[in-house]
Amino acid sequence: MAVPTAASVCDADRYRPPPVTGLVDLLDRQVRERPHARALVVTGDRVHLSYRALSGLADDVAARLGGTGLRRGDAIGLICANNAEFVVALLGAARAGLVVAPLDPTLPESQLSARLESLGAQAVLLGPSVSDAPPAAQVPFPTWPLRVIASRAGTASVDLDTGERAVREVRGAAEELSGRDALVLFTAGTTDRAKMVPLTHANVAASLRNICAGYELGPGDATVAVMPFFHGHGLFAALLASLASGGCVLLPDRGRFSAHTFWDDMGAAGATWFTAVPTIHEILLDRAGTEYPGPRTPSLKFVRSCSAPLNTATQRALERTFGAPLLSAYGMTESTHQATSEPLPSRGPLKQGSVGRPTGVDLRVVDASGRTCPVGTEGEVWVRGPGVTRGYLGDPGETARSFADGWLRTGDLGILGEDGYLSLTGRIKNLINRGGEKISPEHVEDIIAGCPGVAEAAVYAIPDAVHGQRIGAAVVLREGETLDSEQILRYTRDRLAPFETPDRLDLVPALPHTAKGALDRLAVEARYAP
Repeated sequence: MAVPTAASVCDADRYRPPPVTGLVDLLDRQVRERPHARALVVTGDRVHLSYRALSGLADDVAARLGGTGLRRGDAIGLICANNAEFVVALLGAARAGLVVAPLDPTLPESQLSARLESLGAQAVLLGPSVSDAPPAAQVPFPTWPLRVIASRAGTASVDLDTGERAVREVRGAAEELSGRDALVLFTAGTTDRAKMVPLTHANVAASLRNICAGYELGPGDATVAVMPFFHGHGLFAALLASLASGGCVLLPDRGRFSAHTFWDDMGAAGATWFTAVPTIHEILLDRAGTEYPGPRTPSLKFVRSCSAPLNTATQRALERTFGAPLLSAYGMTESTHQATSEPLPSRGPLKQGSVGRPTGVDLRVVDASGRTCPVGTEGEVWVRGPGVTRGYLGDPGETARSFADGWLRTGDLGILGEDGYLSLTGRIKNLINRGGEKISPEHVEDIIAGCPGVAEAAVYAIPDAVHGQRIGAAVVLREGETLDSEQILRYTRDRLAPFETPDRLDLVPALPHTAKGALDRLAVEARYAP
């Protein structure tokens, strides 16, 4: 069953998505119609930057980059935390015709250098990093420090040092780029071999139109940047969609999420929504009893969850606590972030346990032969649409394996219902083979996480000479809970098939996560599997 794009697009009479064509004209409409409206709230002093001021800063950066000898379609790295410098550098480089590759500022120098070298970046724009990040300025590329000086009066200027000139030499994967490209994002790998995903301005525009339309974002909306901008979740859903629709984004002090200041930030922004990974939702829920300000919090239209499965019990608890619908979404870097989402309550029913309906993509669930599965049958999720990338840079083999006739083979397992809602059941590569039985660790984790007192669970394969693999689980308890392993196993035995029940369950203080907040399965296996 294929679900068409039209299944999720808002009625044209009710909402019109912003008419952007990419990063270059992202601010144009707001600068014309609402030049003095808030675009960003920045620094610990919570300085307001208007759309006119932000656009002026981007133009200044574009002019300075235009004098460096770089040409349209050249690649440039961006290493920066979630602060004003990131936004100004991104938009300024785009206006100069450059292709921007944001990188995780907490990566060690060796990985930063390896990714920049594989891409063939000409130079690196370097903004302020998070306080515990390594010195990124040590990468062996021309490095141009950039600073935004903002006053409480709302005026701002840019300090950009391009003294170390780039020696223009198109090399590496950058040979495949052109002036149509806007971004290169690195997939959420933890190795130097993370895949490089090129995204055109048309990909970006399609993504932003669909996100804005799905949530009906507009000038009256505001949010707090929770997720990092070097990943699609924070970049497209929080930052760019807000700016395209005329909203406001508060960038937390020091450029990173802080549970301690989150609700104060939400109040300062007058936030109407926010988006985060389940790990952060769990943190906010655990601290709600002492930190959630209740009636003093701005009224939320919705809360969004993406990038990892959200336990249904957590979803219900979040909705009760925050008094707003929790909308689960599904996306990937290769689809320019969002592919599906639960709709706003006014646009359709919420279906807990699902990730909603397609948003601007065609979607199929197929079997191992590529045939469309019957409704209600598990298979691999395939998507296509204007937001889907053309492939991976410098990796034709992986491109051939993951893309076919415009369809992206996501590697995710899912089930489509009669109503067009998608429920994800796991990742193909994560399946555990226990004596021929294929077990989804995500499903087992969801059951364990539903046990009262459990905060988070990670399920992994244990090598076994008889069955091939057995099931291990590492479980984190909520603060103050005194459950033991056997109590949790009794809970799971009532809800899982015998072959799905963990053979070993260990209580651990914490689990490793990737930079975007998803469970780091490679680290889990290295730490807990024998």
